Amino acid sequence: MVRTRGLGRSLGHVTGKGVGRGDRDDSDDAPQRQRPTASARRQRVLVTAAHDEPVVPALDVEADVFPDDPMAPADVEDTGANIPTDTGAQTAEDEHEGFSGGPSDPSVLTQYADHVACSVWKGEERPELKLSSHGKKVHSLGMPVPAIEGLVAGTGLSPLIACSVDTGDRGLLSSFVEQWHRETSSFHLPVGKLTIMLEDVSSLLHLPVVGDLHAFQPLHVDDAVQMLVDLLMVSTEAARTETGQCRGPYVCLQWVRDIYERRCQAGHWTVEAHTYLSHLLGCTHFANKSATNVHVVYLEALRDLSQTGMYAWGVTALVHMYNQLNDASISNSRQLDGYITLLQCWIYGHFPSIVESTADQDYDEDSPCACRWIATKKTVKNILTSVYRECLDRLRISDGLVAVYYRTKRVMRQFGYT
Repeated sequence: MVRTRGLGRSLGHVTGKGVGRGDRDDSDDAPQRQRPTASARRQRVLVTAAHDEPVVPALDVEADVFPDDPMAPADVEDTGANIPTDTGAQTAEDEHEGFSGGPSDPSVLTQYADHVACSVWKGEERPELKLSSHGKKVHSLGMPVPAIEGLVAGTGLSPLIACSVDTGDRGLLSSFVEQWHRETSSFHLPVGKLTIMLEDVSSLLHLPVVGDLHAFQPLHVDDAVQMLVDLLMVSTEAARTETGQCRGPYVCLQWVRDIYERRCQAGHWTVEAHTYLSHLLGCTHFANKSATNVHVVYLEALRDLSQTGMYAWGVTALVHMYNQLNDASISNSRQLDGYITLLQCWIYGHFPSIVESTADQDYDEDSPCACRWIATKKTVKNILTSVYRECLDRLRISDGLVAVYYRTKRVMRQFGYT
C-alpha cells in the first residue's frame, strides 16, 4: 500500500481497500493488518501481508543478516541512528492521516483540504452561492425573426431558447455543490457517486452530443475587434470602444441586443443570426460571473453557420458545467457560473423525493425535458442550504432516485435504443 503524507497532496497511487476479502477477515481471531512502521519492526511483531498470511520479520542483524558470510564485518554496532527508541512515540510518518468526517486516504481526493465540505465540517459555513442565471435575458430577445429561424435551427442551438430557467434555487444548488468533487467529476452522496452524463444533456436540452469539437483559442483584444467587424458588421471604432469598456475581448449583452435590433431593420440576415446566437450562447452555455458580458471568442464557432450545426454542443455544455462545479466547490468561492438550467433540471429529474418542483401542465413530450419544469420566483421555494443538506444525508436507494429516467423518443433514437 502506498504511503501518503499530508492532507493536500498525493505521493502515489491507491490500492483498493477491502476488495476481494472474505468473511474470515471479519472474525475476531483473524490476524489484523499492522502498519510496517519502524516501531513495529523493532518490537518484532507479526506483520500480515497483502494476502493476509502472517509473515515473520527479519531476525537480529548480527545473527541472521550475514550468516556464514566471509565478507561480513567482524563487529556490527547498533547505533540506532535510523530506528526510534521503544518509547511508543510515533514518527511523523506514523501520525494519523486523513480528514475528520472526510476521506481517510488523502491520496484519493487530493484537493479536499480546500473543499467547501471540509470547511462545513469544521463549522465554517459559507453563504449560499450567487448564481449567474441569465434565463430572463434569453427571453429579452424572444424567438428569432422568421427570416433567420432556419439559420438558427440549423446550428442545433435553437432548443436553448426555450430551455432557460428564470430563477435559480440557491439553497438547492449550493447543497449539491458541497457534494461535488473535481477529482472524480461526480457528486458523492450516501447512495454512491452520481454525475451528469451526456444522455442527461441530450434528454434535458436536446443538444447534439455527437459531432465535431471546436477548439477555442485565447483571443487578443485586437483579434476580437476584427472579429466583431467581420461578423457583426460594426465599425472598428465602435468595436474598440466596447471592448475597452469591458476591459478585454468581451462585449456587453445589452450592446449585442442593440446590434441585433439594428440588423433586423437593415435586413442583414446572416449578421443578424450571428448576433442572435452570440447572445444566446452568452446567456446559456457560457454564462460567466460578470452577468452582463459575453466573450467574443465564441463568435468564431459561428463564422460558418453551415459548420456550426456539426459541432457537439451537448459535450461543450457538459464540460463547461463540470468546470464551473469544480470552481464553485472550493471553499473560498462565492458564485456558480455556467448553464444553471442544466444542473437544476438534472436535480429535478433525479431527486423528486427532495425537490418539490412545479411541472408545466402543457408540456409537450417532443420538447426538451428541461421545459417540463417551471422555475420562477413564485414556484422556487426559498429553502436554506442546511435543510437540503439534511435531506441529502438521509438519501437511500429505496427513495427511487436512481430509477427516475426521462428518456424521450428522440433521445432513444439518437443513442440507438430503438
